[in-house]
Amino acid sequence: MPATDPRVDVYIGKAAPFAKPILVKLRKLIFRACPDARETIKWNFPNYEIYGALFCSMAAFKEHCAFGFWKAPLLKDPAKILRLKNRNSMGHLDRIGSLKDLPPDQILMDYLREAALMNKNQVKLARPKAAPKKEPPVPQDLMDALKKNKKAAVVFDDFSPSCRREYIEWINEAKTEETRYKPLTRTLEWLEEGKSRNWKYQKG
Repeated sequence: MPATDPRVDVYIGKAAPFAKPILVKLRKLIFRACPDARETIKWNFPNYEIYGALFCSMAAFKEHCAFGFWKAPLLKDPAKILRLKNRNSMGHLDRIGSLKDLPPDQILMDYLREAALMNKNQVKLARPKAAPKKEPPVPQDLMDALKKNKKAAVVFDDFSPSCRREYIEWINEAKTEETRYKPLTRTLEWLEEGKSRNWKYQKG
């Protein structure tokens, strides 16, 4: 018996009339291709997992449905049915407005089986690396103070961008001349000693 979730029945029942046959067919194809799949609701729409991880999902909107693979970029896509760029919907089959917009059953089931096999083989989808933070500009008062203190300036220049950023952000947190005096003075003092902003919390 397919591991269905009654919440998906409710979801399909509340969908627009055009969407119901689409969701019903997608649901059947998923279980035909992958009988061991389990159905659940995540992020308020139906998702399917197998071998301990999600592998596909479907959703209904006002005027279209969407279907997606969690590891779509890794699928071979021999039939060229996937939309990985310039998509008009949240899914990878573009906007699905009727059953005619779905690929042939056998092709979609082949893709489902491939996606399931990735989970079985524990294939991971690489996460995009976050762009490094840009170093904020050195405050004018810190810049002036470093010009007068060569020892501190050398240490500051030799620090990594993240260490410099910590000092810059600390000083920038103080908005008035009075409140900036203490962090600015302490910055110069610690720089002369070759210390980073958070040296107190560093081990060793």
